[in-house]
Amino acid sequence: MSAAWRVFATGYKRAPLRPTDAIILGTLALFTLLTVVFCERITGWGLLALKNLAVGAAYVVCQQAAARARFKPLRFALRLVPVTLAYGYLFLAVDKLQLIMHGRFLDDVVIRFEAAIFGLQPTLWLEQYTKPAVTEWMMFAYMFYFLMYPILCAIIYVRDGEAGMEDYFFTLGLANILCDLGFILFPVAGPMAAMGDRYTVPLRGYLFTWLGEWVRTSMQFPGGSIPSPHCAAATVMWAMAYRYHRPTFWLLLPIVLSLYVSTFYGRYHYVSDAVSGILTAVVAVKLAPVLARVWKR
Repeated sequence: MSAAWRVFATGYKRAPLRPTDAIILGTLALFTLLTVVFCERITGWGLLALKNLAVGAAYVVCQQAAARARFKPLRFALRLVPVTLAYGYLFLAVDKLQLIMHGRFLDDVVIRFEAAIFGLQPTLWLEQYTKPAVTEWMMFAYMFYFLMYPILCAIIYVRDGEAGMEDYFFTLGLANILCDLGFILFPVAGPMAAMGDRYTVPLRGYLFTWLGEWVRTSMQFPGGSIPSPHCAAATVMWAMAYRYHRPTFWLLLPIVLSLYVSTFYGRYHYVSDAVSGILTAVVAVKLAPVLARVWKR
């Protein structure tokens, strides 16, 4: 055994993988395997596989560094940032895997289903209530998701330490991964991609409306719709607030409920996406403690 390998192996024993690490690295491995197996259906599959491997290696380095940090704010940052970036990367990486099974988006199935349930398409029906003030509030709720994630994580870390933070990370990760798998099993492009020409009332607002449209054009892609990761992650965060800091749970009540509506009011998702996202979060919240106990054994 070389000296370099002994150093790595010794360090690795001091910083074993946690459930969050396992789900991130395991999903990267799964996505890489799918990329290789379905390479003929994926443009630039070789580069995607290399990126997955590079992200996995970088994540392990950061995980080891976080475990060795003694200054608590630094330890918190070295844990928060890599985990957050890894979840974001997995969301982007699944883009090229969405059509490997069906070969097309299945929006027509969702549109017919919702027409059968509601007698109309809810995102189109909401156009009659589209006003600048309403749009601005909805976009504020939609965008607050990005602030809620680190703020709630910091609150849990201060109050309950690393155990609470890891519970938060793992449950969020499980919900995110279930959503990513859903994009592959049932790919849906989303309302704007599937029927954008049917909207006649523009979404006009102010600052948060501008930010919401910037996210739509700069950070999102056709697909990534069902289950809604926005609704899934927000529900998990809300549940974690209930578990670890009840006042925050009540403060988030109007924002999270508005966030659910904002996903289809803002034409990011169908109603089916939002409902399935919430249900996915419920599964993750119930399943995460069981999986964590299994991992510890």
